[in-house]
Amino acid sequence: MRKNKKKISNFRSYEELGEFWDNHSLADYWDTTWEVHFDVDIKGHTKLVAIDDKISRKISNIARRRGISPETLINIWLQEKLSKEAKS
Repeated sequence: MRKNKKKISNFRSYEELGEFWDNHSLADYWDTTWEVHFDVDIKGHTKLVAIDDKISRKISNIARRRGISPETLINIWLQEKLSKEAKS
């Protein structure tokens, strides 16, 4: 059984977690960690598509107002268009 000399707190938010690690070193808590193994299966693919500058600026402005990334907005719009086309 592991005896923790120092305890890493339970955080209520990512902000609290970030603040903690901004002010602490993992070296101080190394003896409380353990080795883990996991597999990552990334299925996403990135495709680059040229977009007119004016269109790109408009997309960025709309995305900013909605609080999402331009990439997310474009994917939402493309999915909506594809759904409509599939129904035609």
